[in-house]
Amino acid sequence: MSQAKTVTLWRPAGPQELALVEASGWRTWPPRLPEQPIFYPVLNEDYAIRIARDWNVPAANVGYVTRFEVDAAFAARYPVQQAGGRTILELWVPAEELDEFNRHIVGRIEVVHEFRPQPHMEASL
Repeated sequence: MSQAKTVTLWRPAGPQELALVEASGWRTWPPRLPEQPIFYPVLNEDYAIRIARDWNVPAANVGYVTRFEVDAAFAARYPVQQAGGRTILELWVPAEELDEFNRHIVGRIEVVHEFRPQPHMEASL
């Protein structure tokens, strides 16, 4: 029996989204909110780290980076979007397709990084 090829994706997440992923048994991403028409996993860990650290931490006091595998043939239906510099790469999954996308996740979604505010160092007198 041969296994389907997968592609590794990352997703920066805040605490509320991560709690919903955990409630799913680490298997699915939650439905998008009305103001979130697109689910956008990213194609490289560094970009996910920057979003979690630089956006999620100031907004929610914590930011997480998750990693997960998706069936490569299925993921290929979503063209890679360059959302900035040449390493700022995302897949744009329309919110109405997220249930089907979730069915093509292989294995579990795992947290690979957690970021919290850094304590401020007091200057020596």
